[in-house]
Amino acid sequence: MKIVLDTNVYSAYRKGNPQIQSILESAITVYLPAIVLGELYAGFFGGTHYEKNIADLITFLSKPGIEEMPVSHPIAERYGQLHADLRKRGRPLPTNDIWIAATALETGSRLITLDKHFEEVPGLVVHWPGN
Repeated sequence: MKIVLDTNVYSAYRKGNPQIQSILESAITVYLPAIVLGELYAGFFGGTHYEKNIADLITFLSKPGIEEMPVSHPIAERYGQLHADLRKRGRPLPTNDIWIAATALETGSRLITLDKHFEEVPGLVVHWPGN
């Protein structure tokens, strides 16, 4: 199974959530989108444990099967389609979450998140740990 991690899932993993650890262990590929990395760095820069958080992130990214996912042209196009569709339907999502959903759709991955609003994205396969 290929999965995309939302920022809140990485944070829960770091706190030792056993359900998320199990999901990560069963995945073949774990994508960490550039947008999620940006959100993590924003939190790290605003926090008090910057060096530890960076070291932990580097360790996580070095594990087999973990891949950073940059924004590609197909992901950008998918983002644009999703953004327009969600607005037309009156169901807008936060901008970063649309980028994360576009990454999951474009890579054919399941999105692992704690946010229920992703259910608004047509065709997106979402898993909420604990459900």
